[in-house]
Amino acid sequence: MTTEAPTVPDSRYEAVSSRDARFDGVFFFAVSTTGIYCRPSCPAITPKRRNVSFYRTAAAAQAAGFRACRRCRPDAVPGSAEWNVRADVVGRAMRLIGDGIVDREGVSGLAARLGYSARQVQRQLNAELGAGPVALARAQRGHTARVLLQTTTLQAAEIAFAAGFASVRQFNDTIREIYAATPTELRALRPGRTPPVDSGSGIPLRLAHRGPYAADLMFDHLAAHAVAGTEEVTGARGTRTYRRTLRLPGGAAVAEVGERAGTGGWLDCRLHLADLRDLTSAIQRMRRLLDLDADPCAVAERLAADPALAPLVAARPGLRVPGAADPHESAIRILTGRRAAGELVAAYGQRLDAPSGGLTHLFPRAEDLTGSDRPTLRALAGALATGELVLDPGADREDTEHRLLRLPGIDAPTAAAVRLHALGDPDVLLAGDPALPPRADTGRWRPWRSYAMQHLWTAAGRPAS
Repeated sequence: MTTEAPTVPDSRYEAVSSRDARFDGVFFFAVSTTGIYCRPSCPAITPKRRNVSFYRTAAAAQAAGFRACRRCRPDAVPGSAEWNVRADVVGRAMRLIGDGIVDREGVSGLAARLGYSARQVQRQLNAELGAGPVALARAQRGHTARVLLQTTTLQAAEIAFAAGFASVRQFNDTIREIYAATPTELRALRPGRTPPVDSGSGIPLRLAHRGPYAADLMFDHLAAHAVAGTEEVTGARGTRTYRRTLRLPGGAAVAEVGERAGTGGWLDCRLHLADLRDLTSAIQRMRRLLDLDADPCAVAERLAADPALAPLVAARPGLRVPGAADPHESAIRILTGRRAAGELVAAYGQRLDAPSGGLTHLFPRAEDLTGSDRPTLRALAGALATGELVLDPGADREDTEHRLLRLPGIDAPTAAAVRLHALGDPDVLLAGDPALPPRADTGRWRPWRSYAMQHLWTAAGRPAS
């Protein structure tokens, strides 16, 4: 199970009193006497219980009239692992909102992807989270705007539209409501002493994670599976940089992430975007690729209860499951393998206007591969291109796996691997995999069977499924 927010308010207050960082992003608390809301680990003096209220999301706290704490920056916490686990409409909606669907397609577009009416989606999110899709997207836009204000030299008007606001006035009003400061004042509150950079040199970010993070093992995986032309890993182990191209709604982009030794609580990232409106999408795609919203404490607690897995969990704290920056790309790569994927990039990939180091292409679109002479690849590409098969953060995982299995040449292990990596399902078991211990009670590993498989593969010297 995930590190769920305690259901009893007094239990949540205990988490706040102990400044328990495991619950950052799982719930938020607001203080009536100050009018601010914080993450549970906020270092400020613990407020009196009678002045505290709790919220499932930052958007709900904002809707209740509270502004974000300037000390703990609750808008910058990792996302809740609950949304990765849940397969219901709320979990799927949260993953899609995080990817920027509401900004690009509106609430109607979100509802269409979920297969519900806009009214049903609004009702379910409000009932469970205390905020609807517009409020959730607005909170995300506010965070994006703060990042741009405090890390770039962009003018406020440029930031407003890059963050997804419809007007400068809406941008100004939102910043004042969320942060109790004007954009100019918020920029002056920039943390640290490093001056903001020109957007032409990329946008520097810190991608937060909770608990330990086995960056060395993640970068081992990325290096072992890097596809020439679209990915590269440079530097010595411990100080490596992973770079890749991204195909985003507004154009091509290049993302760079540094490997960090120690437990800083984040990975350093720099994004080079053709269109700044793609910032939110780029961040979320890199977070999914690097599995940054996982809950390693909950995973370790469940898996360590199995004697067969306990020593593996103890040996590799913070092990994550590599995800996907682009689900279509991930599915095609799982089907073809690394070498063939590189051949597809050279033959069908779109060349960058300006190559960057070893990065020269975007990975081919599914539409580019529908004429492949490989029957299974042609079937997969055709299903993706026509929409018969949907691979996005809000996809119904069970239905997607069934659709994959109906395609010619797609077997159960391949479909399961797509579900695990492309869709980020934390509870996938590859039955019959040689790494599985004999007579393993795999039911005890739920809902973290994907992490159990990753531990077994890593222990066996296999960097991926």
